[in-house]
Amino acid sequence: MKFTRILGVAAALAAASVMAQEAATVTPAPEIQPAPVATLEADNTPATFGDAAAGATKAAACAACHGVDGNAATPMYPKLAGQHESYIARQLSLYKSGGRDNAIMLGFASALSAQDMRDIGAYFATQKVVPGTADDSLVASGPNQGRKFYQVGEKLFRAGQPALGIPACQACHGPTGTGVPGPYPAIGGQHADYTALQLTAFRAGAVWGKDKNANAVMAGVAANLSDEDIQGLATYLEGLHNVADAPSAEALAAAAAAAPAPAEAAPVEAAPAEIAPADQATPEAAPQG
Repeated sequence: MKFTRILGVAAALAAASVMAQEAATVTPAPEIQPAPVATLEADNTPATFGDAAAGATKAAACAACHGVDGNAATPMYPKLAGQHESYIARQLSLYKSGGRDNAIMLGFASALSAQDMRDIGAYFATQKVVPGTADDSLVASGPNQGRKFYQVGEKLFRAGQPALGIPACQACHGPTGTGVPGPYPAIGGQHADYTALQLTAFRAGAVWGKDKNANAVMAGVAANLSDEDIQGLATYLEGLHNVADAPSAEALAAAAAAAPAPAEAAPVEAAPAEIAPADQATPEAAPQG
């Protein structure tokens, strides 16, 4: 009896253990399928030739600094009108990758695809640059004394300075500064302030691009330029243009109207005329008797 009771208790415990194991068994839930992801266009997607019509819309953000037609009114911003499509696209790509350092342009270029860059380039390539006027004031001193500033630049542009390893600018940029589509930009008609700024940076060793994409040509070209050379080149280029592409009187008037007005000089008050006191007045000559 006692043995039978023990067996009964053991059987009950065994059954309870089996039931506990069955209760602890968990059936895994089916895996949730990941949400579908749309494939986006990669930044390095090869671009086709630019569409100028599409670029006109995409270039709207550029107008504030570079002008609606690419003729920037403020000299610190470059003119983009008439620039080569591929050159503009390359510069935008360098800004986006950090190969050309400019915080403002990085912000604009970061959102552009390769095709956007080509389209914007195509739009500005169809515009006509409005050249400025070269500085014909005389150099006051130094080796170029008596020559006009633009003449200093013209000589360097046409013939370079071989003794200092400075090649003629026209060898790459053409006799009228229109450049060569791709590697050599159009520089004729560009603002003198902007050109001088870039030449000074190149002289200091600036290189656009990184590693295999770097272009150190201009750093070598500008290494031996003096401040006077840079000033002369910059002003000569501002007035340089092809006679056949000379802007109309209307275009020149519009560019002049868009340019910031010069600051007005404060009026200078004329000094009052000095009057000699009566006791210091010059005595009249005594009459001859």
